[in-house]
Amino acid sequence: MKNVSSIFVFTLSGLDGTAENRYALFSLTALCYNFILLCNITVILSIASDKCLHEPMYIFLCNLCMNALYGTAGFYPKFMYDLLSQLHVISYAGCLIQIFVIYSSVMCDYSTLTVMAYDRYVAICRPLEYHSEMTNQKIVKFIIFSWLAPFFIMTLSVLLTSTLILCGSNIEKIYCENWAVVKLACYSTTVNNVIGYIIIIGYFGHVVLIVGSYIQLIETCRKSKEGRYKFMQTCTPHLLALFNVTIALLFDVLYSRYGSNSFPQGLRNFLALDFLLIPPILNPLIYGLTLTKIRKQVMKLFFSNIIGVA
Repeated sequence: MKNVSSIFVFTLSGLDGTAENRYALFSLTALCYNFILLCNITVILSIASDKCLHEPMYIFLCNLCMNALYGTAGFYPKFMYDLLSQLHVISYAGCLIQIFVIYSSVMCDYSTLTVMAYDRYVAICRPLEYHSEMTNQKIVKFIIFSWLAPFFIMTLSVLLTSTLILCGSNIEKIYCENWAVVKLACYSTTVNNVIGYIIIIGYFGHVVLIVGSYIQLIETCRKSKEGRYKFMQTCTPHLLALFNVTIALLFDVLYSRYGSNSFPQGLRNFLALDFLLIPPILNPLIYGLTLTKIRKQVMKLFFSNIIGVA
């Protein structure tokens, strides 16, 4: 049993059968990753370079974009390397690190979106208290919370996974995923399952908090034309971002635990890739296009760079 359970390398079988199209897939992936970098870095620089954007909502948006860079860095470089490689393998330690980075990033997304919902609730429902409530110290605490809570949870989850004795090394995905590793265990994984469901329920609680905030927001905003305009201007992007992340992650969680191997490999790869592709692209685009201040600052940076080059 000792020889069977000593796993040092995992095989990622999700890319099996893609050799004929690997250069096209590599080019498309490189294009997507560079577009993700461009969109998120542009929003970050736009907020950082304009003091008028140093407000809680924009600071939290900046945090969301920084998290997108962190999460995608845990996937795309390795994925692009695998596309050009004959062997699709990852070390045991590398697999656990990838699990930690990808899923702590997803949790940080939810934490940040929850904080942004609270910010909009205070701004619209309690406007007179906004500046006394959303102080610099509280903003820093919120940002620290949005990072430390996911880091703590994923540290616990990865440590539990690392204690398992494994009887297999084949992961039927294009990246390492915690449940895929847990399923390779030789013995009962009840503790891991319970912790996993607690984490899912906990982050479902984030969604409940956000929905509760928006029920209050809608009640307040529908009373006046100005309130409805403010809701459409600042809250609609947040709702789209939340819907975007939730649907993408729901695909991944449901497929990982209950998906069928009868699905075509291409469809399975898309479902696995969805939350690593769609939210990092759409979030900065949604906010960049709908928030006037950011759109103006992006255009200002863009044209100033063109003039500088000319």
